[in-house]
Amino acid sequence: MSATPQQNALRSEKSRRAMEEARRWIPGGVNSPVRAFGGVGGEPPFISRAAGARVMDVDGNEYVDLVGSWGPMILGHAHPAVVEAVQAAAARGTSYGAPTELETELARTVVSRLPGVERVRFVNSGTEATMSALRLARAATGRDKFVKFEGCYHGHGDAFLVQAGSGALTLGVPTSPGVPGPVVADTLLASYNDLASVEALFAAHPEGIAAVIVEPVAGNVGCIPPEPGFLEGLQDLCRKHGALLILDEVMTGFRVARGGARERFGVPGDLVTLGKIIGGGLPVGAYAGPAAIMDQVAPAGPVYQAGTLSGNPLAMAAGLATLRTLGEAGNYDRLEALGARLEAGMQEAVGRHSGKLAFQRVGSMFCLYFRSGPVRNYQDALQSDTKAFARYFHGMLRRGIYLAPSQFEAGFLSLAHTEDDVDRILEAGADALAEALGS
Repeated sequence: MSATPQQNALRSEKSRRAMEEARRWIPGGVNSPVRAFGGVGGEPPFISRAAGARVMDVDGNEYVDLVGSWGPMILGHAHPAVVEAVQAAAARGTSYGAPTELETELARTVVSRLPGVERVRFVNSGTEATMSALRLARAATGRDKFVKFEGCYHGHGDAFLVQAGSGALTLGVPTSPGVPGPVVADTLLASYNDLASVEALFAAHPEGIAAVIVEPVAGNVGCIPPEPGFLEGLQDLCRKHGALLILDEVMTGFRVARGGARERFGVPGDLVTLGKIIGGGLPVGAYAGPAAIMDQVAPAGPVYQAGTLSGNPLAMAAGLATLRTLGEAGNYDRLEALGARLEAGMQEAVGRHSGKLAFQRVGSMFCLYFRSGPVRNYQDALQSDTKAFARYFHGMLRRGIYLAPSQFEAGFLSLAHTEDDVDRILEAGADALAEALGS
């Protein structure tokens, strides 16, 4: 890759032209809203290639990547084991619409790392996974209502688009036109890290709630860890009232620990949704749980869910290669060490800008909030100074650091990042923060 733009003006003419052309054919010029830079202003760089911890745009600018395709690139980009696996799979055919041994092998690998999980159903996205898990929970309990938390994002399924995080929050539209009122009538809202708000909902609907769905780490409103006792309390409430606890681990699964958030926080849940890492960068999702629940899914049971490209051999091969490599000894210790190194430097910056910043991290996930901390929930996150974040974002971009273009998204480290990369991020951040905060 070419020299970085760290000491030079950012080149962007080709990216600007590419965006103009994209807007002619694609709504807003992008295929996922947050990519359009609506939360930070300006035009996005169009990426042409990536390798390891770096991405390069069409103008030849190189960046240290902290987006990681929004989480799945935990090994880094174009990892040789993943590339080789995908190439070999593609040479055998890209899709069959029939069972393959790859599906079974990946399912067996997922189950082996998630105690209590006995069955996995693969789908094509995290959205499909959460929609399907909710349908299964409703069928298993015979109830319709469910609880979600303000700011938690569970994909763009109609029932979930109430006080959603991620791109909906970034664009200021946490609900969406086109979602009929009756569809969200059974969606009940609680506040993250607030068990009392959930208890009140169960008290109001003692026999009507099928499930509670939660991001164990709220990663679509930055990076908000669960407070001690919160997840355990949710599990207890669900068991007391006969509801199911759905852990949405599309983001945290196999990232925050070998067994995901279930392992890190010691809360198994009843169903778990997965994505991102289990596809190694290719489109994939899954929902999983004990056989007694999962065997209600067709054709084993009556709960219908299907997908022509589910279990696609390319995604299965990429996911297998990723999980095998990730499972090698010492890799999670290395990710934790990189995260701790970044956190130590960021906390120094928080101290230098007292009362203006908060840094939060879980493993290799993190977020720098432009407000005083701690950030416990959606309402806290909304107090962030998004204009200051936008200045910081562009300052980092000019210095060759590629962050998510929203105050309300997590950043990600990968095994391809080095200690030198982290030090460079911190060095660039010191200057960018001084500019953004006027100090």
